[in-house]
Amino acid sequence: MKQTWMIRAEGGQLIDMFLSKNITAIGWYPLGDLSKYDKDSLLSKIEEKWPQNKPGRNRNILSVLFRFANEVKKGDTVITYDPSRRVYHLGEIVSEYQYDSTNDEWPNIRKVKWEKEISRDRLSTNTKNTLGSTLTLFKVPDEVVDELHGKQIEHGEPIKHNENDIEEDFIFEDYQAKSIEFIKDKISNLDWEELQRLVAGLLRAMGYKTKISPRGSDLGKDIVASPDGFGLEQPRIVVEVKHRQGSAMGSQEIRSFLGGRHKDDKGLYVSTGGFTKDAKYEADRASIPLTLMDIDSLVFEILNNYEQMDVETKMLLPLKKVYWPK
Repeated sequence: MKQTWMIRAEGGQLIDMFLSKNITAIGWYPLGDLSKYDKDSLLSKIEEKWPQNKPGRNRNILSVLFRFANEVKKGDTVITYDPSRRVYHLGEIVSEYQYDSTNDEWPNIRKVKWEKEISRDRLSTNTKNTLGSTLTLFKVPDEVVDELHGKQIEHGEPIKHNENDIEEDFIFEDYQAKSIEFIKDKISNLDWEELQRLVAGLLRAMGYKTKISPRGSDLGKDIVASPDGFGLEQPRIVVEVKHRQGSAMGSQEIRSFLGGRHKDDKGLYVSTGGFTKDAKYEADRASIPLTLMDIDSLVFEILNNYEQMDVETKMLLPLKKVYWPK
């Protein structure tokens, strides 16, 4: 019977490798070829390599590695997540487990035929919560699979993991990651003008005064941030805001933005849909300092500066502080 597996791309860092090489992969390279171990010998090797780990964490590692090498099957469905574009990629596992000795960091691989992508914004809260787990690999429940394939379903409870086998640090990381994704959901649901005001409010919280351009007349600048608020004093930061769900900004958009800048300007380009590799290359070789801010970077800066935000900005994105025991 075919199963569906979530296999995370290290917080999205490996998405390009997964898609360009048509694979899914996990690390733990010090262990070597996983096919030479049974479950007991693999746990012993994990404990030998990472003796400082708590028993719960080593059991988590064992579960991920053994499942990847033995329980994931050719023909199964795999899901991975690109947080910068907020899309899930779905594909079919087309090979048995392979050990790639030429890959120094991610040698444990499965070949994949990537077939489709689904925007996180199309999914129910229950499914978002289930897929938001930070476990590197887990089996996706049938009701979530049905929704990913477009079926109308009755939603039950999110997937539950056995917390007795998961150490406290992981539980915290799991809740933290889910909360960040839900913050991104809220930002994604803002309209363009609200997002523009949110970015301006963030810049004010960071010590700048801002001037927002009226809709339709920005000429390549949605916000100007500067010490005086008029853009006469340096640093003068010119900001472009693009609100595109799942649509990454390309090199042409970056070149257009740079074409209207003065030599003393600083640039900030915000895109909730992320950026292509070519766009990042254009930014790296720009003649002025230019920062590209995807939705992950935006949330990071908002959380770092939330306490300094004005009431108007906080109303766009109300957040509640949660305390966690140390």
